[in-house]
Amino acid sequence: MQLMPLPKKILACGNLKLDLSVPHVMGILNVTPDSFSDGGRHNSRELALAHARQMIADGATVIDVGGESTRPGASAVEVEEEIRRVVPVVEELAKLDAVISIDTSQPEVIRAAVQAGAHIWNDVRALTRPGALETAAELNIPVIIMHMRGEPTTMNSLNQYDDVTADVMHELQQRINDALQAGVKAENILIDPGFGFAKNAQQNLKLLNEFYKLNALGYPILSALSRKRFIGEALGGADAQNRAAGSVAAHLFSLQQGACMVRAHDVKAMADAVKVWQAVQAAG
Repeated sequence: MQLMPLPKKILACGNLKLDLSVPHVMGILNVTPDSFSDGGRHNSRELALAHARQMIADGATVIDVGGESTRPGASAVEVEEEIRRVVPVVEELAKLDAVISIDTSQPEVIRAAVQAGAHIWNDVRALTRPGALETAAELNIPVIIMHMRGEPTTMNSLNQYDDVTADVMHELQQRINDALQAGVKAENILIDPGFGFAKNAQQNLKLLNEFYKLNALGYPILSALSRKRFIGEALGGADAQNRAAGSVAAHLFSLQQGACMVRAHDVKAMADAVKVWQAVQAAG
């Protein structure tokens, strides 16, 4: 593990801005019936908004809204249904003082969400869906490019790597190059190594231990480790609801190595940990 400074960069998010030289907590808002950790808990507008408000009060500066589960084996969701789940929540969240991210791979969904007030496209499929690259360039919004192989139904069989960190970086660079060639601006690109996506437990741990190497790609990094299965395995088999402390510890490792944003279910615990981490850094 190697200590890395955060990027001196301001991310433009519509009329809001994120200073990426300080760490941010992205709160997870799944408006789905089948997400691995909290499926069905926030899949009405009222429940979703109440949870979003609580996460903002607890310290989240970004709310990541997802209308389709990407857990292993998850079923696909029709575009119209994903829009129906996501857009009404975005319309209400846009009235709050928070940056809104949309966890989707569908160009039609991100278009509708941005029109409703969303700011960031968080795409686990790295703009590989038809029309995604062109849409990202046209919308001119920040986009998070995540590493994954295959689809949620197939990714667990695609975890063969010569060197997981080097291979992830190489494949991320290919997607970055495709985005730049399509007209996506470099200042709009963030990356996510995709913990838990087409990676087994040992590969996830190695990737976390070598997280600092991702800085060589030259883009701000999101770390999304919250309640992942490998966290549970490291804790001796803890289920998703009992992985908060492990998730916070893993996220702090990634912050030490240059992550500027962490994606969390347990926002208050994560935000409190970030405050302590910042206080330690300021005293150094």
